[in-house]
Amino acid sequence: MRITVLAGGVGAARFLRGLRRAAPEAEITVIGNTGDDITLFGLRVCPDLDTVMYTLGGGINEDQGWGRDAETFSIRAELAAYEASPDWFTLGDKDFATHIRRSQLLADGEPLSAVTEALGRRWRPGVRLLPMSDDPVETHVVLAGPEGRVVHFQEWWVRMHAATPAAQIVASGAERARPAPGVLEAIEAADVVLFPPSNPVVSIGTILAVPGIRAAVAAKTVVGVSPIIGGSPVRGMADACLAAIGVDTSAVAVAAHYGPELIDGWLVDDQDKATVDILGDDPALAGIEVRALPLLMRDLPATTAIARAALDLALELRER
Repeated sequence: MRITVLAGGVGAARFLRGLRRAAPEAEITVIGNTGDDITLFGLRVCPDLDTVMYTLGGGINEDQGWGRDAETFSIRAELAAYEASPDWFTLGDKDFATHIRRSQLLADGEPLSAVTEALGRRWRPGVRLLPMSDDPVETHVVLAGPEGRVVHFQEWWVRMHAATPAAQIVASGAERARPAPGVLEAIEAADVVLFPPSNPVVSIGTILAVPGIRAAVAAKTVVGVSPIIGGSPVRGMADACLAAIGVDTSAVAVAAHYGPELIDGWLVDDQDKATVDILGDDPALAGIEVRALPLLMRDLPATTAIARAALDLALELRER
């Protein structure tokens, strides 16, 4: 079986760990969001790709869900002594090594897809990890207010904690980007496509913004896992992102945002069971099959059960 997953960071990485256990014989290709990528201290940082790589490779900080385990921060302290900026984005010493090596390879002319493959040879994540594009795409946030100041998504998310409302979220460069080698082929060859509980705006949405990817995904059997439980994001500040595009923070609203032309199945948490009835009564969403089950990824067994449910629903819908 061939499974393709569109992935953001922490939520996707944990879901993938469960999926790997739920389908140990499957060929899993992960298309990672690169809109969060940023250049810091002259180094190219790819947070979502690294989170997937570290999590599946056994090197993640389990408490945070991002960054390296048993990390130290000597370089950060030295940079602070030099009054280097920015000081709001934390990189550990081990993490710096990844970004240094990535930046070396990129400077040598290697595309991001080849660099990601090279880094993965150390971590052996058990999946094929592809960036959505080799072309630079950066998510920018237009802040609400008369000035309409534009900041990188990471500054809004990490430094500002999304406290200033966003008037607009823009995947800068996406319209000119091309899918990385292997991306469209992985989607077309997939038996099913899965959306983990990633941010629908700045993770899944950014991947879909690369020309050609949305159309390829829409042609497949797609099942998504809601990142919203009981009207709140499972983690992070997805509600601030949804508000910027005029979407309510609810499982049903996110399903409607994707729409039946893109997704065929949708998993919601048990406490959102009413969503099943709401979707069933809305003709515009009648093509989406909804199932309810516990969606909190408390541990690996719970996460495996969620991944298994998503896969089972996808296979069921594919046979219809």
